[in-house]
Amino acid sequence: MKRFRLLLVGLLVFGLIFALTGCGGGDEAGEAPDAGEAEKLVIKAGTDAAYAPMEYKNEETGELEGFDVDLIKAIGEAVGLEVSVKHVDWDGLFPALESGDINCIISSMTITDERKEIVDFSEPYFEATQIIAVKEGSNIKGLKDLVGKKVGVQQNTTGHYAVEKIEGMKDEDIKKFPFTPDALINLTNGLVDAVVADAPVVLNYIKHNPDAGIVTVTDDFEKEYYGIAVKKGNKELLDKINEGLAKVKEDGTYDELYKKYFE
Repeated sequence: MKRFRLLLVGLLVFGLIFALTGCGGGDEAGEAPDAGEAEKLVIKAGTDAAYAPMEYKNEETGELEGFDVDLIKAIGEAVGLEVSVKHVDWDGLFPALESGDINCIISSMTITDERKEIVDFSEPYFEATQIIAVKEGSNIKGLKDLVGKKVGVQQNTTGHYAVEKIEGMKDEDIKKFPFTPDALINLTNGLVDAVVADAPVVLNYIKHNPDAGIVTVTDDFEKEYYGIAVKKGNKELLDKINEGLAKVKEDGTYDELYKKYFE
């Protein structure tokens, strides 16, 4: 009888262990996770939302809007990927990409050889150029006339770099701002003599501030092409973005967005 009881207890203990490992310890038992539970590819875009009409925050709704915002959402929809877009200050975009807080940047970012060393770019999605903004009646007619003047730029942008390259330009005369609209407001208030920045942003500012008394001056600026940046080597996401970009250009979505924001 004692032996039977010992045997019964042993069987009960064995059964309890089996039940626990079978129900609660599936991972330890080597049970593979369902393939559907694997992390899905999504688009987590970062943008410096102070660059209307490309990207900006709607003050009434608090939502991010603009050509770039709508474009990345359309790209995601075209290839069946979920999209989220968050504001990241310009100088924080690359660190946010590196840390994984975002997995792509769409922020009117010009494709340059220097940036290609840090990130991988999509196919170009927008052609732009720099432009000079001045007050009406200014004697500034081109880049060479900026020497000796106070020139506003958004720090670490191609407009900033273009002004730095002007022969005879002194660094103390280059007034660096975190956002292009800040530089344009300073121009409006007479605190700088000119601003060099991306044409779409300058023209949008003039359109919405007709009393600012600002006009534009062109010069022999190089054409620039914006690209969507991903972390170096993230080919899976880059391929999807390029696929989606091609689709929205082909089906007319891109043209609709361009008309919405620029015509």
